[in-house]
Amino acid sequence: MEFFEKLNSLSAKIRQQAAAIKTEEATKNAFVMPFINSVLGYDVFDPREVTPEFVCDVGTKKGEKIDYAILKDGEVQILIECKKIGEPLNINHASQLFRYFHVTNARISILTNGQVYKFFTDLDAPNKMDEKPFLELDLLDIDEHAVPELIKLTKSAFDVDSIVNSAGELKYVSQIKKEIASQFSKPDDDFVKFFASRVYEGMITQKVREQFAELTRKAVAQFLSDQVNDRLKSAMSGAIQPSYSAATPTATEASAEQLDEPADDKVMTTLEELEGYHIVKAIVRSVVDAKRIIQRDTQSYFGILLDDNNRKPICRLHFNRMQKYIGIFDQEKTETRHPISSLDEIYDFSDQLKKTTGFYS
Repeated sequence: MEFFEKLNSLSAKIRQQAAAIKTEEATKNAFVMPFINSVLGYDVFDPREVTPEFVCDVGTKKGEKIDYAILKDGEVQILIECKKIGEPLNINHASQLFRYFHVTNARISILTNGQVYKFFTDLDAPNKMDEKPFLELDLLDIDEHAVPELIKLTKSAFDVDSIVNSAGELKYVSQIKKEIASQFSKPDDDFVKFFASRVYEGMITQKVREQFAELTRKAVAQFLSDQVNDRLKSAMSGAIQPSYSAATPTATEASAEQLDEPADDKVMTTLEELEGYHIVKAIVRSVVDAKRIIQRDTQSYFGILLDDNNRKPICRLHFNRMQKYIGIFDQEKTETRHPISSLDEIYDFSDQLKKTTGFYS
């Protein structure tokens, strides 16, 4: 399985089982150990690679344990502290990570509740763990920008120097994004004053600030809405949409011979489309070599092809609208759209996807 597929598999497991997890130990067994083993690629049953309940006496504190230590060549590289799924993760939960960090060779520490992973290093002071993470990963809302950095921590591609070198940029970009999101939802006085002073010619009094706080919030909301609408308009104007079938009002049909107009700079591939692609790839790789399964994004849909050949369509993902559809092709290359409400529902079409792929192989 490829890296995205492993993350998606664990994500699906969390969705299915999280409600049944009541303890920290159950969280570790159900979610954290599979993350270490399947996603990062370390053998959780080999103490030379993964040591659970790692002990490292610090000063007068004796016998304290940290949940996991990941080793390479006998040296601790990554420390992991776990909490029960659903528990908030804050700096108060990382006291043992702080203590152990400066007495081991570890440059990376992880605080997790099985769903959210916060990654720390020592940017602010050598051998002292930072108070703010440089990277966060939520397995129920995977940020595609985090994935390349996460790969650097896997056993097969372990490159701690590279990730530490890029940690500063990751940390501050992440914090800036959070600040932008915060200002967009609830702008503070400085943010409001910044815009008010550029469009209002009078004196910025308290009454004016209060007025412009609401105006700024509305303007930001409209700006974001306009960006989304422009994206949807460009997607829908890229090609004539097939008409709905009178016999099956919940599905549409189209000839695959009209397939896959070339992508251009207006095409924006979303993480959801990529996740859908990896789900389809995981399904049909039992029928054909995974290397033959190629994605091609267009303005009107996200196409998945065999051999990068538009005469061999496996399916289309129509995610550029409120109602999502997966387009399935028959032997005549006629597409029938089926509405789906979540990516997991793609698995309901496993047999059809394999059958379609079999038409060309």
